[in-house]
Amino acid sequence: MQVAIVLYDQFTLLDAIGPYQVLIGLPGAEVVFAAERAGRVITGGRGLQLHVDNTLADVPRPDVVVVPGGPGAEADQLADGPLHDWLRAVDQTSQWTTSVCTGSLILASAGLLAGRRATTYWMAMDELERLGAKPVTDRVVFDGKYMTAAGVSSGIDGALALAGRIAGDPVAQEIQLGIEYDPQPPYDAGSPAKAPNAVVESVRRRAAASS
Repeated sequence: MQVAIVLYDQFTLLDAIGPYQVLIGLPGAEVVFAAERAGRVITGGRGLQLHVDNTLADVPRPDVVVVPGGPGAEADQLADGPLHDWLRAVDQTSQWTTSVCTGSLILASAGLLAGRRATTYWMAMDELERLGAKPVTDRVVFDGKYMTAAGVSSGIDGALALAGRIAGDPVAQEIQLGIEYDPQPPYDAGSPAKAPNAVVESVRRRAAASS
């Protein structure tokens, strides 16, 4: 089983690496990173650079597709182009087509989530709806073979849920234990429904200032 994780400039690192860490635990899985062009890809935020060996053309029939989000998703990847062409092509044969965070905006802009239930980063729900999906505030959403996970850290949850559907609950539980994924955050402010209003507004202001 081949898992293709798509990379592009200004993707969010954890969106890709969280699912990678989970999905490499699937028996028989080959997890590859692919980008429009081989070579250097710059992550969002502080500019960490990764080297990608595979182009999208090198991965024509993945069984599982994972599309991370990030600043580059809305800035550069919503217009129709090579990534959209590749997604539409591989979606015809993929067993699972998935995303993390604003990666769902890329899937939606490629026409793959039209009329489907999906989730995304909490500040991108309106955009997801504009692109034709049916926004859901759940952390992980399945609709047929499409799995979307909410913001950044939820990619780990989504990948574990996907692992359970692919290989069964015991295998997914073994992967969870193997990476000791036992979240016990010091604060209960991980969603806009739980965070103090002042915190929500501060995050909104910072996001607006950086856009």
